[in-house]
Amino acid sequence: MATEIKKIGILHGKENTFPQAFVEAVNKIAPKGIMAEAVQIDRVAQGETSGYAVIIDRISQDVPFYKAYLKNAALLGTSVINNPFWWSADEKFFNNALATQIGVPVPKTILLPSHVFPPDTNENSFRNLFGHFKWEANMETVGFPAYMKPHSGGGWKSVYKLNHLGDFYAKHPQTGQLVMLFQESIDFTDYFRCYCLDRKYVKIMAYEPRNPHHLRYVKENEGQANKKLMDTIHDYVLRLNHALGYDFNTVEFAVRDGIPYAIDFCNPAPDADVHSVGQENFDWVVENAAKMAIDRAKTFEEGKQNLTWGTYVQNSVVGLGINAPAAPVAEKTEKKPAAEKKAPVKKVATAKKAKTEEVK
Repeated sequence: MATEIKKIGILHGKENTFPQAFVEAVNKIAPKGIMAEAVQIDRVAQGETSGYAVIIDRISQDVPFYKAYLKNAALLGTSVINNPFWWSADEKFFNNALATQIGVPVPKTILLPSHVFPPDTNENSFRNLFGHFKWEANMETVGFPAYMKPHSGGGWKSVYKLNHLGDFYAKHPQTGQLVMLFQESIDFTDYFRCYCLDRKYVKIMAYEPRNPHHLRYVKENEGQANKKLMDTIHDYVLRLNHALGYDFNTVEFAVRDGIPYAIDFCNPAPDADVHSVGQENFDWVVENAAKMAIDRAKTFEEGKQNLTWGTYVQNSVVGLGINAPAAPVAEKTEKKPAAEKKAPVKKVATAKKAKTEEVK
């Protein structure tokens, strides 16, 4: 890499507003020696540098080639946002489990085996599960109505609202080989979607997930007048992103009885299109993404590991000498009540299909 210029790249797909605005913002405020551009790939060879000090990743979740490219770039020192090694191993069930350990309320959730066996497996592959998993008893610990959604993934794909047990038996076959979550439905009075950048910049946005996509970011929300609620949400956003290690993420909260429940907080490339998030939110994201990328470029050192890791991973490798830069220090916030205690889930197994029975 040419040492006189530190390049910031953005790797993107169909987006037509955020990438261009991001590049323009960086180039407008960056000090001499730092510049931004759309990533240009003409060769990917093992052990060869990408040529970028920083890459903002907006597309590798959908393109395996890019995922491999970014891991190679990170190995050679590029600061990739978000860390490709972490988010590609991350999934929603683990996130929920971790939330219970750091005091962030989440809906009651259990993990369900897939309806169809994975490739190259059969009943003998599931001897530890078959005949043991208590489908109905486990679902009773969550109750109805509930949501069934993939344990890994996003974009509201393969999400089902279940009102009774009959719904489950009708819809679970449609999920094929997907491993699903069975999750408590939160009957909310307020809903928020929160950007978190660099694990220190937080923007709380009123959101209505029941509206059409382009109308979900709303101007008014009853809970916005409640400072205590806003402070709690701000605290929970930082807790989650520090623990998980996301530098560019959104966290969604459904508020029931004054308690914000984290619903979705694993978004490696959250929506940042001006036509859906609105001009004010868009400007905030562009400005703070640019500041984050420039700060990373300033501290970039060629030949060193420049990825960031969450406190969960950092605490797991203490004493191993792994070169993982520390997360930004968040402002101190008052301690909040711990999450509701989750009902225990017994050791499980795949499904001997019970008789379909509709619960009135």
